[in-house]
Amino acid sequence: METLAPNFPPDFAARQAKALLVHERLCAEYGAPFRFFSSKDPLSELISALLSHRTRNQESHKAYQQLVARFPTWEEVRDAPTEEVQAAISPCTWPEQKAPRIQAVLREVSTRCDGPCDLEFLAEVPVTEARAWLESIPGVGPKTSAATLLFSTLRLPAMPVDSHHHRVAQRLALIGTKVGTEAAHALLAELLPPDWSAQEVYDHHEALMFHGQKCCYFNAPACQRCVVLDQCPFGQARRSGARASEPAAAGK
Repeated sequence: METLAPNFPPDFAARQAKALLVHERLCAEYGAPFRFFSSKDPLSELISALLSHRTRNQESHKAYQQLVARFPTWEEVRDAPTEEVQAAISPCTWPEQKAPRIQAVLREVSTRCDGPCDLEFLAEVPVTEARAWLESIPGVGPKTSAATLLFSTLRLPAMPVDSHHHRVAQRLALIGTKVGTEAAHALLAELLPPDWSAQEVYDHHEALMFHGQKCCYFNAPACQRCVVLDQCPFGQARRSGARASEPAAAGK
């Protein structure tokens, strides 16, 4: 049987127009504007994001709550015996890896900031520079840097791309089928208007994420009730009875 690849629009303007149309429809479908779910300061959001990697929200939330209950300040987390930090974050996946990584990140922040564990200064830095600063810290990738800037009290317009967002974008041919999650951040961000507010960027991410969670499932997507089916080469091929090529599982 022939395997069909999604029709990737070669024209940047066409992909940009599609991204905005998809944004409009999905925001209407899922009820944007969405309320920001977090009110953490940026360093706390960074640690929360590191804990959430490959972990269900419930478990990462519990790990975060146990960590801050055990250690009242990030300086105490930084300086604590690693095994104590590991025990505190035991509800998350791979605590034996995340504990030393979190401590290393906190030490790096302290070194760069000449003492304090604080990222509030990023409020005064352009988003691209703030992301570059964060991503130069070992263990901090594009998703973590964007989450730190957007979800925290900084409320800066940096767009994270999770596995749901990534899958929906690939099926819609906003990015190619071989583009991994990390590379997708820059490619998808450039499709959005540069003057968008943090709320608009947040709405875009949340709408695509919700669509991946509630309709565009990894297995057996509900194409018959998709509000952007007419924009989706993957869905159209699937609905027509052809076998569409499925994007590879998302990376980190």
